[in-house]
Amino acid sequence: MTSETLFGKLNFNSIAQNSDFKEDSVREVIILPIIHALGYTQENIVRSKTLQHPFLKIGSKKRPINLVPDYALKVENNFAWVLDAKAPNQKIVNDDNVEQVYSYATHPEIRSNYFTLCNGVEFSVFRTADTAKPILFFEIEDIENHWEELSLLLAPTSFQVGKNFVYEPQITYKTAFDYNNRPLLEEIPVKKRASRRHFGVHGYFTKQTWNVVAEYIKNYSQPGDLVIDPFGGSGITAIEALMNNRKAINIDLNPMAVFLVQSLIAPVKQSDLTQAFNEVKEEYQKKEPKTEEEIKKALKKYPGPKPLPLPKGSDVKTVDQLFSDKQTAQLGLLKSIIVKQKNENIRNSLLLMFSGLVTKANLTYHTGNTATRDGQGNASAFQYYRYRIAPDPKDVDVMKYFELRFQKIKEAKKEMEYFIHDKTIANAQIVKGTATDLSFIPKETVDYIYTDPPYGKKIPYLDLSAMWNAWLDLEVTEQDFKDEAIEGGEHNKSKDEYNDLMAQSIKEMYRVLKYDRWLSFVFAHKDPEFWHLIIDTAESCGFEYVGAVPQKNGQTSFKKRQNPFTVLSGQLIINFRKVRNPKTIMKANLGMDIAEIVMQTIEGIIAKNNGATLEQINDELIIKGLELGFLDLLKKEYSDLTPILLDNFDYNETTEVFTIRKNTKFKTHLDVKLRIKYYLISYLRRMERENKAPHFDEIVLAILPLLKNGTTPENQTILSVLEDIAERIGQDSWQLKKEGQATLFG
Repeated sequence: MTSETLFGKLNFNSIAQNSDFKEDSVREVIILPIIHALGYTQENIVRSKTLQHPFLKIGSKKRPINLVPDYALKVENNFAWVLDAKAPNQKIVNDDNVEQVYSYATHPEIRSNYFTLCNGVEFSVFRTADTAKPILFFEIEDIENHWEELSLLLAPTSFQVGKNFVYEPQITYKTAFDYNNRPLLEEIPVKKRASRRHFGVHGYFTKQTWNVVAEYIKNYSQPGDLVIDPFGGSGITAIEALMNNRKAINIDLNPMAVFLVQSLIAPVKQSDLTQAFNEVKEEYQKKEPKTEEEIKKALKKYPGPKPLPLPKGSDVKTVDQLFSDKQTAQLGLLKSIIVKQKNENIRNSLLLMFSGLVTKANLTYHTGNTATRDGQGNASAFQYYRYRIAPDPKDVDVMKYFELRFQKIKEAKKEMEYFIHDKTIANAQIVKGTATDLSFIPKETVDYIYTDPPYGKKIPYLDLSAMWNAWLDLEVTEQDFKDEAIEGGEHNKSKDEYNDLMAQSIKEMYRVLKYDRWLSFVFAHKDPEFWHLIIDTAESCGFEYVGAVPQKNGQTSFKKRQNPFTVLSGQLIINFRKVRNPKTIMKANLGMDIAEIVMQTIEGIIAKNNGATLEQINDELIIKGLELGFLDLLKKEYSDLTPILLDNFDYNETTEVFTIRKNTKFKTHLDVKLRIKYYLISYLRRMERENKAPHFDEIVLAILPLLKNGTTPENQTILSVLEDIAERIGQDSWQLKKEGQATLFG
């Protein structure tokens, strides 16, 4: 159930600023559509039921005090739950409003197990047995991601008269959840509004798109399951697992990544964090070194960063040379004040703010064309993947930027506190370790793995984290460098070493994963050899390849026309399943000129999508080339797709979509049976991966659209080709032949 389906094109960002959007608007515009979509009719909805307060006295006299909940929802003439509307500027968690609605739910005339509040932009659900934390909380704009759980809690079918049920989502979900037959997800639109718990918290070198990761977790696992990420990085997989009621293990070699995630999810009281920040700010402002004399004294009194060596490509040799005397003195003072905080979670939260400040308060921080969205600047470690001293370093106000970090961290923790708190933090393990050794995880205990491994020579994570590790006193050992899965770097790792480490990591992932569970492996490499390493290693372990899905990551990594087969338009997510009898991928025996299969693939994706962009065409060719083993030929013979596309297809400059030219047939002059065979094998392979055996009518309906603008075959022609390459199951279902399967063009 999407937000647009329920509320149309309502602009939620403007609701809070609209003084005319009050409780009555919340009731009519937001609440009623939700109630109706849950399955309640007018007969089930009791509006503004008057309840007399049974306890309250005013002065020395008992006076009737009326309680009037906005909605009381009935199932079979019994009240199931109550809902109260609040204005958008009202709180619906940790506030007197909660106690007010609790009094409605526990009233002798109601006695419901659940009560809810909605302020037009947020929705909270509580059990009457525990009002400390909501059991469900979400922003209305994001309702589609919580609709299933909301329905399981509050739909009429979730209640039985005469019984009091305690909601156990893992039990409810498992009754209908088939791990082995999960669908492959289509490409997920990247959410434009960044989540406060991930973005703006602290810079890191690569970050998966949070809502994409969340959708994969929800598709391949259930509440209560264990989700791991052996290359955890900034912790998006672990955090989204926790936010969706899963257990999580986040593993990373980089102590900076481990510190980032641990500090971010550490539960703190907002009031305690604010008080600690104010204490630090007050002391810093009293002692801030500004004059040359004050700076000299501070340098002697407050330790700066450890003089760790920097990679060879850096403009200076050691970390301490990345900072001016003024920056070192001011940062040293600030850190010395922070570390005096006695509460570990508060202290680490403040150090996380400090570390984010270090990103800006250094000599590599610069402005200009590479400035970030806030117009302030950028650090060279993120911009150039090396420590480059800026020609004109930006001198930032330490306390001003520390205060900005405080606001970001505070917002992030507030967003997470409904799901990650003192009672649930035990569901998270943040581990400094290597993906090549998961021995601390028992065999076959993990329910889902989503991971984005490092790729080749692009980012030497440990080398580029030296600045933060030096200030935070985080140790990187020689063994860490040996275990880091990269090429090159300061330790000049070879491609073979990199491949060996990745292969060992995949083997460990297979060992810890349960049978009939999934591994989603993000692929963003330029070299097809690495694709085959992943596939071959996974298959040799016992994984079954199910399919790769193109997925944009919110970045425009593919904007050029040149060399299309060296850069992905985003990334691929490769999905494997651990099964007892895995199928392996067969390489295609092409048996035809490479130009023909390129053109046929292009025409196929254009026909399938009724027009395709260059990125869609490129993605399709990369996947086909990788799966069938001819991507290396594409790289050699096609350095630029643009001339082929412009010569053979119509192009709309506004939409950037290529289409098959009107009144023309397919350019690939192939026998119709060969084209049918191509599409049949492609379709049946996909059905096989999804454990489906389609009927003949389904097969015809699936491949006919791919043959449009050409000669439309008779059903009998399709059947004759189908009988050559497939076998009948039961009365009228089909699958590819198991023995001596025909190759694609052989």
